[in-house]
Amino acid sequence: MVLKQRTTALELHSPTEDVLVSPGSESLPPMDATTTAGAPPPAATGRVQMKKQLGLLEGVAIILGIIFGSGIFISPKGVLQEVGSVGTSLVIWVLCGLLSMIGALCYAELGTAIPKSGGDYAYIYEAYGPLPAFLYLWDATVIFVPSTNAIMALTFASYVFQPLFAAGCSVPTIGLQLFAAVTICALTYINAYDVRITTKMQNIFMFTKIGALVLVIIVGVVCMALGGTENFENSFENTETDPGKLAVAFYSGIFSYAGWNYLNFMTEELQDPYKNLPRAIYISLPLVTCIYVLANMAYVAVLTPQQILASDAIAVTFAQKAMGWGAFVMPILVAIAAFGGLSVHIMTSSRMCFVGARNGHMPEILSHINVNRFTPMPSLVFLCILSLLYLFISDVYVLITYSSIVESFFIMLSVSAVLYFRYTRPDINRPIKVQLWVPTLFVIICAFLIIVPCYVAPYEVGMGLALTLAGIPVYYIGVVWKNKPTSFQNALRTVTQFCQKMLLTAKEEAEGDE
Repeated sequence: MVLKQRTTALELHSPTEDVLVSPGSESLPPMDATTTAGAPPPAATGRVQMKKQLGLLEGVAIILGIIFGSGIFISPKGVLQEVGSVGTSLVIWVLCGLLSMIGALCYAELGTAIPKSGGDYAYIYEAYGPLPAFLYLWDATVIFVPSTNAIMALTFASYVFQPLFAAGCSVPTIGLQLFAAVTICALTYINAYDVRITTKMQNIFMFTKIGALVLVIIVGVVCMALGGTENFENSFENTETDPGKLAVAFYSGIFSYAGWNYLNFMTEELQDPYKNLPRAIYISLPLVTCIYVLANMAYVAVLTPQQILASDAIAVTFAQKAMGWGAFVMPILVAIAAFGGLSVHIMTSSRMCFVGARNGHMPEILSHINVNRFTPMPSLVFLCILSLLYLFISDVYVLITYSSIVESFFIMLSVSAVLYFRYTRPDINRPIKVQLWVPTLFVIICAFLIIVPCYVAPYEVGMGLALTLAGIPVYYIGVVWKNKPTSFQNALRTVTQFCQKMLLTAKEEAEGDE
């Protein structure tokens, strides 16, 4: 396929394969947004399609909004308990930041050479075809998108409720789950109502999150200046030497950096993506790495390794010990950070689901957008339901390891597309072009991090592999098999039309559609 520099919203391999829908099936005709009572004026184009509403500030806010979510407030414990020493844990945080920056450079090239929404799904589709892309979509939908939403929502709930309970008392699990469920539903509604509300919220949350971490850093620096350096003595003593445990520690650290590739999911909604996509990445990643390393040093300056391992809300424990009467501020700031991270993750991940359905890899209704709000409402509702199911898995660290191993494989596959396109499509326009050693090094490191933990966390790796392979028969039955029973097609058409009426949605219109 000849790759064009600029594409319309429907050019990403116009689907010849329609999941669970026969070629002759039809949904409701597109509704006229101007005839719906109470609807806002349609966009200047008059077409039912998502709009380019994101500038550079919004792009930076989206990346920082996801990265500065829940990870930095829970993963320090996960890293430390695997490596066994303070010094090694800090080294892990630096290396995770460098690895993320190397990966971000590769995604800057991919995002500007293939300016399409969908992120990893779009790049894997272009490079390796529909089956690998479907398996990524399958794993993302079944594993790491809803599990990440659940992790962020539970972290937000924990920081809201923990200050209300006396020291030593744990928050009832059912209370956390119910509050997290309400949060996911509320943010899904906001994202479905208007993208601009979410992006404006992110601009505010971005500065709040940075402020919370800067406050941690300042308190830590003051503590060190006053002589609080005893926790750094013999900092590499008792370091774990098992490569598998070190690799698992990397996954906890990488989880905190996760999100640097999520702006690529919304490329089609980004204004001037050739400039704003790489700029947003280049601004965000060095800033994140510096803040994360300094924040972890501040944690260690105030808390002993034993106190870090004993805390489920490390920033709150930090504030209670170091900030005295001002400690009440920290849970508020952290709760806002987790809330904002969840909001932007819900927004960006829904675009992946939307693009997959647009290519015929998911039910057709998920490729529709609301005719009033111009948002992928069915995809948002679908992922909301799956995220609610994941709230009932109580061990958040199993979820982190589980989702990170699966996602790391597909990130490696996406970055390998840089090498593949250099060989197969040497002449396509590349506004950003990295040195070949950058994607090569990233692929090698990711391969190591995927292979080594197999004997340390065999259950998580095995379940991830099993779920991935389970997607193969789903692909052939749902996508490849066209002549499904007429009764099934009619039932699916009825469901599609019902959802279309309930959510006021229609198929996206291309530039040439009238």
